[in-house]
Amino acid sequence: MEIKLEQPKEPVQDQDQAACSLDASYVLTWDEIANLAAEPGKPAETLMNVVALIARRFGTDVCSAYLLEPDRANLVLAATLGLRHECVGKLRMAVNEGLAGLVAEQVRPVAVEHVRNHPRFKYFKEAGEDDYQSFLGVPLIDRGVLQGVLVVQTLEPRIFPEREIRLLTEAANRVAPVVSEARTIDRFIAPAQERLWALARNLWWSWDYDSASLFRDLDPLRWSQLNHNPVSLLNEYPLAKLEARAAELVLHSRINYAYRRLREYEEAERTWGARHAGVLRPRPVAYFSAEFGVHESLPVYSGGLGVLAGDHIKSASDLGIPLVGVGLFYGQGYFRQRLDRDGWQHEEYLETDVSQLPMEAAIGKNGRPVVVQVDTRHGVIYAKVWRVKVGRCDLFLLDSDVEGNTPEDREMTSRLYGGDGRVRVHQELLLGVGGLRALKALGITPGVLHLNEGHSGFTVLEAIRQRMEEEGISFDMAVPRVAREVVFTTHTPVPAGHDRFDADLIEEHLGPLREALGLSKENFMALGRENPESDERFCMTVLGLKLSRRANAVSSLHGEVSRAMWTGLFPGKLEDAVPIGHVTNGVHVPTWLAPQMFRLYDRHLGTGWHLRSSEAKIWEGIDNVDDGELWETHFNLKSRMIEFVRRRAVKQAARRDEPHGVLQQLERVLSPDALTIGFARRFATYKRANLFLADIEKIAGMVNDPKRPVQFVFAGKAHPLDEPGKRVLQQIAQLMRDPQFANKFVFVEDYDINVGRHLTQGVDVWLNNPRRPLEASGTSGQKVVLNGGLNLSVLDGWWAEAYDGLNGFAIGHGRTHSEMDVHDTRDGEDLMRVLREEVIPLYYQRDRDGLPRGWIQRMKRTIRTLGWRFNADRMVMDYTLQCYVPAAGGTSSDSRLRL
Repeated sequence: MEIKLEQPKEPVQDQDQAACSLDASYVLTWDEIANLAAEPGKPAETLMNVVALIARRFGTDVCSAYLLEPDRANLVLAATLGLRHECVGKLRMAVNEGLAGLVAEQVRPVAVEHVRNHPRFKYFKEAGEDDYQSFLGVPLIDRGVLQGVLVVQTLEPRIFPEREIRLLTEAANRVAPVVSEARTIDRFIAPAQERLWALARNLWWSWDYDSASLFRDLDPLRWSQLNHNPVSLLNEYPLAKLEARAAELVLHSRINYAYRRLREYEEAERTWGARHAGVLRPRPVAYFSAEFGVHESLPVYSGGLGVLAGDHIKSASDLGIPLVGVGLFYGQGYFRQRLDRDGWQHEEYLETDVSQLPMEAAIGKNGRPVVVQVDTRHGVIYAKVWRVKVGRCDLFLLDSDVEGNTPEDREMTSRLYGGDGRVRVHQELLLGVGGLRALKALGITPGVLHLNEGHSGFTVLEAIRQRMEEEGISFDMAVPRVAREVVFTTHTPVPAGHDRFDADLIEEHLGPLREALGLSKENFMALGRENPESDERFCMTVLGLKLSRRANAVSSLHGEVSRAMWTGLFPGKLEDAVPIGHVTNGVHVPTWLAPQMFRLYDRHLGTGWHLRSSEAKIWEGIDNVDDGELWETHFNLKSRMIEFVRRRAVKQAARRDEPHGVLQQLERVLSPDALTIGFARRFATYKRANLFLADIEKIAGMVNDPKRPVQFVFAGKAHPLDEPGKRVLQQIAQLMRDPQFANKFVFVEDYDINVGRHLTQGVDVWLNNPRRPLEASGTSGQKVVLNGGLNLSVLDGWWAEAYDGLNGFAIGHGRTHSEMDVHDTRDGEDLMRVLREEVIPLYYQRDRDGLPRGWIQRMKRTIRTLGWRFNADRMVMDYTLQCYVPAAGGTSSDSRLRL
């Protein structure tokens, strides 16, 4: 096929005859276009060839290509024949200014005989446009997406007939794929900016230190002030400024390297998932969670549950597991924490600017942004869907702040865990029912539904409804077909962690779905009741356990506790036979490992060790690390953490208008030489943050020992409605003002992923003393392991299966007491004993080189014995082999005994 481009001539009477007599030199063929990009690696030259060819064929004095910048709000001159070449890459215009902007704005051709007579004319002196009179611009569109604008201009006024406009449009359509491919492959217009934007839009950068360091190095101060958000940072950098800064810091090769690695990562085919989970490729895992803690710049998480979900999706990406995440977008996120002078917590909610986040509208099978709707008794709830790239995986977030919703429904997803039962059931209905409908609109048919806690339990009901509709079967027939594809994870034995709703709330919100399922009110409520004949409230955990074939707790001990808790759901079964297993949680190694430790491991565990971090043998090389090198690395991380804590302490004190003397004192708070104990987690009372304060005099003696001092760093939030938790937090925060503990206690406000990262990478000891067995797993201590810190913990959650007597320290012997006061007193006494008799002496026992050899040996042992077991790669592999592949019907054998 050929496109014939007409050379401008004197008007002729017979257009058909003229068209037939066009010289062959005016024919633009596919081969010619292919030859424009024949030499790889030179996309700028390719585009210059395009404009030169078109200018020659059309007989115009100028031909220019303007391409959309990453913000899609501005055009930049990419190539030109006729304008000043030095303006390429520098001349920018908004799509709402100039004639080229008008073409992009209206996405249609614009032809003007006298440009100065047009109201949108804008003169760009630096381009040398003075003498050009006429203008014809057409959009460059590839696969339905606007890429830029193609423009021709002439010195003499010229009327462009419809035929020429059509032919230039056809030429633009022909070359648009070449332009699009060049932009994708090499981002030749301001390669630094384009490639940095590509990195910023995929959260892979957040666990790739080399990529993250590019943004930090551009502007370290703003990087910190913007909460490490590359989208916000790049939005502040116009093209010229960014190019100048990149040249000044010699960043171009680093940018190219990071971009190339991202592309290789995204396109890799030989992954663990490709080998072990091929059955999931056409029908992926849909991982539903009320929160996802991927990075601090995406504030849709509150704590451990969300961070665990973030680590899960990141490891799934690294392993190549076909998985999509489904959650909610919270416009105000979780609250910002501020303490007053009395140490009392106050909550502050701030609106999140969506334009500053790496999100885009999710596009459905019909080519339009996805909007889902969920019917309730009080009307329809609508939600738009955002798409976030997390490495190889997609995360879809539903947002109810859309036109058509009532004010109440628009506010529904504004806050995480910020409302009453009515708001909560709203949110969970949208997450489960709306989330599954969003996947259907996107053309995604999950092979496995993984429900991360009961918040997303309604997903299964929607899956049953869809199966009934698709297969023309009854509810009773659809239940087992869906249940075999459901994996349900329960995360807590604490009653408050299991959502329960009154019958009237359930009917108000789930009534239409209940009717679609063909169930009576009583039968529907029975799905969420331990005793179907009772008048219990509807429990989301019960729903998840009843409608899933595979259910698991998140540690071995938690599995035992969960089986005991839910025995009533399985009448006739002994406690040990209750079908709830466990997959112990783990943490994503590249996210939580300090870069300094990463480099140390590279030297001693072998390059690429992190790709096999779930293999025990990989970690054996830690024993070959020189004691001095390991200690020096840890000491540097500890000093870095202390500097961070000091900055935060001064900042929060200044906000409270503390006296200048207090600010000066906080600038010197904590000592790198003192044993530093960290505690950071949610301030729920069962976590007993104040357990060590039972004997205040002994603690005062410890922290003030001039030869063997101890110091503490605390962080964490109490739920806004948890008054007892707030009082515990206040008790800890007030120690900063107690003269006995001056410079030895710091409470860091507004605990988030960033604070957690600094603390877990720098402390000597991580304190964890929940009331056993209420800590289902706990993962913060696992992050400490990777960085060489030691755990001092009650034998609960993951530590109960991790502690071997020499890879950390244990509080108690794993025994509880029926009387809570006795239990707490006994644990408090044992905590003080372990500190006094084991932790402090071992830390301060130094050799002639000043090294605590015994402590370092324990550091090595904790890394070697725990690093491979308690990381998210192992966790996701376990889920894949034990849950996902069987649920998707991908096992090669399954032998069962008939009893």
